[in-house]
This record gives sequence, structure tokens and C-alpha cells, in this order.
Amino acid sequence: MAVSRTVALLGILFLSFLSIVYMKSSYKAGFQDILLLVGRALFLVLLSSWLVSILYPRLRSSSASAPPPRSRNEDEDMKRRQEQARKEQQETLCNKAAAYHESVLMPRQESKLRKKEERFYRMTGEAWKLSPGQLLGEGELVTEHLDDEDLDDTPNVRAMRRRKIPESATRILVQPDPPQEKKVIILPDEPLENDEGVVRVVLRCPSGRTLQRKFLKSHSSLTLLQWMQKIGYPPALYTVCTSYPRRALDTGQDLSLEDAGIDTDTVLNIEEKDTSTA
Repeated sequence: MAVSRTVALLGILFLSFLSIVYMKSSYKAGFQDILLLVGRALFLVLLSSWLVSILYPRLRSSSASAPPPRSRNEDEDMKRRQEQARKEQQETLCNKAAAYHESVLMPRQESKLRKKEERFYRMTGEAWKLSPGQLLGEGELVTEHLDDEDLDDTPNVRAMRRRKIPESATRILVQPDPPQEKKVIILPDEPLENDEGVVRVVLRCPSGRTLQRKFLKSHSSLTLLQWMQKIGYPPALYTVCTSYPRRALDTGQDLSLEDAGIDTDTVLNIEEKDTSTA
């Protein structure tokens, strides 16, 4: 740093000396030439000062930042210490992560799993599985003497003998009657329009719907009741009546449609039975 400053000062003095020598050699020149030489000398001085002000800090910083030369042993020792410090830091971080996982993450996961298990058993109606339970016969007072046979049994078997069996477990269950088979209603095939003895029957439902079907006069009058039940009006609650005069239609196993009074196309009404007079 001192050497660079000395060099800069010597450069400035050398430039000033050259300007003075040049002025003496041209002393015989005119006044304007002298002014011109003085201006050039000042310009050179200013330019040299500006260069020194720019280069000097850079030279100073470069000389200050340059590390002192180190030997090979010092470099290896520095690398060894850095590697050891890195390993220690990594080991410390691993220990902290393991401690955090064991003290924070694992209890949190176990708590979540326990809550899910409790919710599942409560939803399935098996909440008794959440209780610790107890052994058979635990908490019961032994009030009877044990026989020789009881001594050979296990504690669970002896506890089962002392346990009071509920009445529902010893009660004989009465087998319910088997369900009756559902009767399938099968109506006779609908005859053709040109067949002999064909009549058309129209049913007016309480809902306002109108249904019609062709039968033979020889068909049983119970066929009308089966048809009525098939469309959703059971004979136990509804009956079939003629339009005019209004009367209940006579039906029976031995009566045909012709015997019941249906020998031509007929319109019948489905009416609800009067249960108050029954």
C-alpha cells in the first residue's frame, strides 16, 4: 500500500518536471504559447490525479483481499474441521427430527387412529369393544364350596357355572308359522272380437280411471273380482255395482257372467264397501 502511494506521487512529480522543462525550452516563445503550455501542464496534472484516485482504491482492495498463502497441511486441516463440523450439524438435525417424530408426530397419529376406531365401533354398534372388559367371574363373591370336580375345571368354566343365565337364553322359542305363499291371479285369455258369446266389460275405478276387457258369457262371475283385485282393488274392501239400477252384482263360484246379468256389453262401477253396516 505504501509502495503504490509512493509510485503515484513520483509519477505526478515526474509529469510536473517534464512540463517545467518543456516550458524553459520554449521560453522564447510568445505569451500565448506560455499560457498554452501552462494549461497543458495543469491538464496533465489533473489527469494523473484522476487516474491515481481511481486506480489506488482498487489496488488497495485487491492487496487487502488477497489471502495470505497457506501451506498444504493447513488446507487439509481446514477441510477436516469443516467436514467434522458438517457431520456434527447433520447428526444434531437427525436427532432433533427423530425426537420430534417420537414426541409429536407419533402421538398425533395414534390419537387420530384411536378416534377413527371409536367412531367406527360406535357406527357399527360395537362400542363394547372399546371397554377393557373383565374376566369371567371377576368381582363375584364365591359363596359355595368347590367340589372335587370343580377343582379340576378352569376358572372360566367355574365362572360360567356361577353366572346367572338370563331367562331369555333358556326360554324355548316358538317357531312362527311359515309365511303363506302369495296367491298369483291368473285371468283367462281374452277372447277375440268375433268369438261367440263375447261381452265387453268396462270398469270405472274410484280414482276416475276406466278399464275395459273382453270375457265370454260362460266365464265365472268371480273372474270380475279377480280382475278387480289385480288392478289394485281387493274384494274385501271394494265391490262391483251396476250403473242403473245401482245394485251390487251377484257373484259366486257357480254363477257365470250370463247368470249374473252380464249378457251384453256392460259398464260396472267399483265402489268402496260400507264397513259401518257390516
